[in-house]
Amino acid sequence: MEPSVAVVILNWNGLSYLKSFLPQVLETNYSNLQIIVGDNASTDGSVLFLEENYPQIRVIQNRVNHGFAGGYNQVLNQVEADYYVLLNSDVQVPKNWIRPVISAMEQDPMIAAAQPKIKSFNEPLKFEYAGAAGGFLDKFGFPFCRGRIFDVIEHDQGQYNDSIEIFWASGAALFVKSACWKQVGGLDPDFFAHMEEIDVCWRLKNMGYKVVYCPMAEVFHVGGGTLNSTNPFKTYLNFRNNLYLLQKNLPANEMYTMLFARIWIDFVAWLHFLLKGEFKFAWAINKAHFNFFQNYRKTGRKRTLSQLPFQTLSGVYHSSIVWAFFITKIKVFGKLNLQSAPVKRK
Repeated sequence: MEPSVAVVILNWNGLSYLKSFLPQVLETNYSNLQIIVGDNASTDGSVLFLEENYPQIRVIQNRVNHGFAGGYNQVLNQVEADYYVLLNSDVQVPKNWIRPVISAMEQDPMIAAAQPKIKSFNEPLKFEYAGAAGGFLDKFGFPFCRGRIFDVIEHDQGQYNDSIEIFWASGAALFVKSACWKQVGGLDPDFFAHMEEIDVCWRLKNMGYKVVYCPMAEVFHVGGGTLNSTNPFKTYLNFRNNLYLLQKNLPANEMYTMLFARIWIDFVAWLHFLLKGEFKFAWAINKAHFNFFQNYRKTGRKRTLSQLPFQTLSGVYHSSIVWAFFITKIKVFGKLNLQSAPVKRK
């Protein structure tokens, strides 16, 4: 029998997405599958729609909106399966999108998490911003993707059809072994949304596990459904959570240097917004730094004793992606001097 898989869709006022994309999820070709919708206190009639039209789907309701991280933790505490798949409600899936990823993960007990190829629903020939062909971090902790650097998104021409180790797998379609999820304690609810999947992948890597990209399966993501790039709250979360990420997961001898550098780099971004007259975004960075320092002790208590040297982890670009992109004008991943370990078949 195939390993049991629970596809869990976290929903918050996503009725239109459920109507559009849930039918394809139900057509998934996998024998040992359960499909669950976790609802984060929606007010748009999502739960009633599911009860009336999809009685075969299990609905787990959260009484309040716990965000992406807390919401998934609440729901997955009530789910039993060998594998969890955290799937955004705005993702279109083909019939055979699960089995290739599970097959790859089954071949190596040290693979804890994975993602398929993630392409754009609106532009199917291109990768999608949130994940593309796997997530990476640069030497200062800035996230980017194989197939997406900042706002430049590549066309999929088969250039990333090899399965490799990556640093982080996208939360839009995150496959994770349930035993590893429980071992690492799930997502950090203090992140609320954005970068929480990077944090959980980093914690898994600090425990010696692997995170991989599986191009044998692909999904199509709409993206920006909850918070788009013009929302200052998203800017706040991105800047704050990136500092949380570094404080939690870097070894002590690297953490202080990295945080010092990042705060100065953030200052440049703050100045950029200020000079452009985008005061709401500049204030969002101020608020992010204030909140980071306000919670410094709390975040520090989440550190473990097992942080591995950052530069030794797979999926790290040992230079500055900001410098590469804006100064040397490298716009595509393939031109970076970056090596990542291929996934070995057993």
